[in-house]
Amino acid sequence: MSVHSLMFGWEYPPRHLGGLGVACQGLVRGLLGHGVKVTLVLPCASDTTDDVDILSPQETLLEHIRIKSTLQPYDSHTSFSLRASTTPHHGMHPMYGEGLEQAVELFTASSVELTKHLEPDVVHAHDWMTYGAGIVSARHHNRPLVAHIHATELDRTHFHPNEWIYERERYGFLQADRIIAVSQYTKNILTEHYGIAADKISVVHNGSDECMDATPTPLLTWSPVKKAPMVLFLGRLAIQKGPRHFLQMATMVHAHRPDVQFVIAGDGHMLPSLIDEAIHLGLKDNVVFAGKVSREEGRALYAQADCFVMPSLSEPFGLVALEAIAQGTPVILSKQSGASEVVRHGFHVDFWDTEKMADCVLTILREQPLALQLTSEAPSILQKLTWSNQAGHVRSIYEDLLRS
Repeated sequence: MSVHSLMFGWEYPPRHLGGLGVACQGLVRGLLGHGVKVTLVLPCASDTTDDVDILSPQETLLEHIRIKSTLQPYDSHTSFSLRASTTPHHGMHPMYGEGLEQAVELFTASSVELTKHLEPDVVHAHDWMTYGAGIVSARHHNRPLVAHIHATELDRTHFHPNEWIYERERYGFLQADRIIAVSQYTKNILTEHYGIAADKISVVHNGSDECMDATPTPLLTWSPVKKAPMVLFLGRLAIQKGPRHFLQMATMVHAHRPDVQFVIAGDGHMLPSLIDEAIHLGLKDNVVFAGKVSREEGRALYAQADCFVMPSLSEPFGLVALEAIAQGTPVILSKQSGASEVVRHGFHVDFWDTEKMADCVLTILREQPLALQLTSEAPSILQKLTWSNQAGHVRSIYEDLLRS
């Protein structure tokens, strides 16, 4: 059965701030490999081809439509308004939306108008910004709608949602013919906090095309000549990701092992306050803020780290966990994450239990045989959770909808 998926997204490499862009690219490549035609619609600051990076031969088959828009990944009313007030001459023209609501509505209208000529078999929308476009487009083409949820508003705000965004999410879930959640953890949130029927939701864990690499990754230029034990955090510096809990844990580890170095890689609005907090906690000589890192730099950090910690308050999946184990790095994962459902050989702790988190770090640093054991299942996980395999599940969902 040939399938054409009209897909609405809101970030895609090389321009992406978080894991959704990486996941979207992995899924698109996987679907193309399964013979699915994909037309991907994205909001972009300009209409140049640099907005979408074609990195693989298969990806040249991807048809992409760029919608000029002021929307950016992980936008909120606050971030949108701040950007509009501080960069009035940087694409924030009133015709593209004076506020977040208007920007979303304009993106929806433009997306639907520019895809009216297509003849898709299914419409696939990623997260709340695109649900409006997905709903209207599915109605126009009289095709089933798949709502893919990578992170809810409850995840991003630690269950203190913006009601307007929450309601748009819920409306999208209700209008969708099928919902794809990236974990059972996320599915539970949809049933318990959005009132969505469980039989409407299919769980398809995120995938990864990372593989165990026996070739040593070159050290980063700022690494010390004599390698001290290193504990790594990598992610957006936002409340959802738990960077403050990482610092609290670091304080406890430092009390027992003052030689340990902590690296916080990533960017976000919390960076200035985290730097201040690290100084206040007496960690100014033990914490390195690496900033936003490239994929290659991230791999180098994972390879150097003795331990990777993902202390997320609410993490639908957490691709960084798979990236870490691919480099042979032991992981400590928040129980409030989807990755903990598939990464069995690792320490799983509640995000708020920073004392236990610190104890796990110290145990890994002390017990080398245990550290090696924690990464022993990595090859089997990475072989199972390829994007090709996960895209195969998504194609099956498409086919099931088309048969019904």
